[in-house]
Amino acid sequence: MLKKINVEHLRVGMHLEQFCGSWMDHPFWRNCFVITDPEDLVRIRESSIREVWIDAAKGLDVETAQVVAEAEADVVHEELRAASRQPALQEKTSMAEEAKRAARICAKAKEAVVSMFQEARMGKAIDAEQALPLVEEISSSVSRNPGALISLARLKTADDYTYMHSVAVCALMIALARQLGLDEQQTREAGLAGLLHDLGKALIPYEILNKPGKLTDAEFEVVKTHPAEGHRLLLEGSGVGPVTLDVCLHHHEKVDGSGYPEGLKAEQISLFAKMGAVCDVYDAITSNRPYKNGWDPAESLKRMAEWAKGHFDEAVFQAFVKSLGIYPVGSFVALSSGRLGVVLEQSEKSLLKPVIKVFFSTRSQAYIKPEIIDLSRPGCPEKISGREDPAKWGIKDVDRFWAGDQARI
Repeated sequence: MLKKINVEHLRVGMHLEQFCGSWMDHPFWRNCFVITDPEDLVRIRESSIREVWIDAAKGLDVETAQVVAEAEADVVHEELRAASRQPALQEKTSMAEEAKRAARICAKAKEAVVSMFQEARMGKAIDAEQALPLVEEISSSVSRNPGALISLARLKTADDYTYMHSVAVCALMIALARQLGLDEQQTREAGLAGLLHDLGKALIPYEILNKPGKLTDAEFEVVKTHPAEGHRLLLEGSGVGPVTLDVCLHHHEKVDGSGYPEGLKAEQISLFAKMGAVCDVYDAITSNRPYKNGWDPAESLKRMAEWAKGHFDEAVFQAFVKSLGIYPVGSFVALSSGRLGVVLEQSEKSLLKPVIKVFFSTRSQAYIKPEIIDLSRPGCPEKISGREDPAKWGIKDVDRFWAGDQARI
């Protein structure tokens, strides 16, 4: 029997079935669990959540007078599930509008992934379905403005790389799925697969995972166990579908057969695993790692294009580029006028004509008053002449010019 109660009536031993509010409003990565820790009660009551659904058949009940509302379990449960399956229509927003909201989602998502990994390390079974609200929140942000959350998730520190990488790959998978024309269910599955693809890294020793230098051959062999370990953890849990299992196990396979763990080739690799391979590599090479700084987004796509024939499925890679733009948000470029700037946002009109914030002159070799230029605007005399290396001009912390206050999430 499901019952809707005020959070003040919650107590240890109750089975919490659903929070009455957004995933962003409560402090847990899961929606459904038995309350065993009094500290969890404090955290719930301190949040903005005021009511929850409990399942009296799976845990302690409450007095009838305390019940706000109740319904048969099968009816309400199906309503809750149906609501979570309905894609909400999202209005398109600008990068500036979405950036602050995306930063909050990134911060909350990082906490959720950290909790998930900690539970896996402690041997607790993972219920993959519990991560769907997180996926939905990320999906909504990507719908409103693909560049915001995807770009902000790239701005991770070396210490939180493993966790934010999962968030970034989730967002990249969702954007790529939409570019490929997959339906909402497949897009949701792709996002969940991206979020959980590296779960096996929860079992890799910290000293190897965060080593600030090149791994030895023996250490790399340990790292290469993470796809199979993650696959095993997901199988031991619940709520996981075939797409998530497949991407977890096969996101390091390459079309030429040189990948791992099974050395699959071309058509032996599923579409979703091919998507996972592209998204995983892009976020890895554009992010700061313990042993190196990330590459510029546009430079990263150029290098990936050079690897594409042996590493990636070409059709999937081309769709990936279209989903991000040839010059993704954060790319540092030179304009035909000799001014330098950073890509703020993509244009719907052309992959080659994004919105740029210029702030440096190569002629005077000095900073200039920042100016935002939409290269797709009719009559715009400017065009991108190529990628540039900010270090060549003594420019540091390029990210602050496009991310502003969100540059350190």
